[in-house]
Amino acid sequence: MPDDERQIRTLIERWAAAVHSGDLSGVLADHSDDIVMFDVPPPFEGVRGMDAYRETWPPFFEWQSKGASFEIVSLDITAGHDVAYAHALLRCGTPQELADQPRNRLRLTLGLRKEQGRWIVAHEHHSFPDTAADDEPVTS
Repeated sequence: MPDDERQIRTLIERWAAAVHSGDLSGVLADHSDDIVMFDVPPPFEGVRGMDAYRETWPPFFEWQSKGASFEIVSLDITAGHDVAYAHALLRCGTPQELADQPRNRLRLTLGLRKEQGRWIVAHEHHSFPDTAADDEPVTS
């Protein structure tokens, strides 16, 4: 594995561990001041900038403190000289949510750039697949 990919994998795994443990400073580390994030909950237009990004995490940590998990299942990275992207699938949910929908995965896409020899996250996107159609009764 090339060194850039290894550095990015370490950064993302460290970030996911910080999310799982509710460590806000660890979650914010290695993110750009002009971070753009599109998340599962509103606001629908996403959040822009470190202050807005920071504000999204306490409600998530509160929900997660009730026993929810946040763990990487798969992670793929493509790194160029000064930009990279990564996409991952995560098990993210309460024990009941995961029991009800064991195949459901949080989808994560990250855009990174290298600044002063260091990788930072500039874009973050979280989504879940729309499972509403799965709940509808089949009619003939």
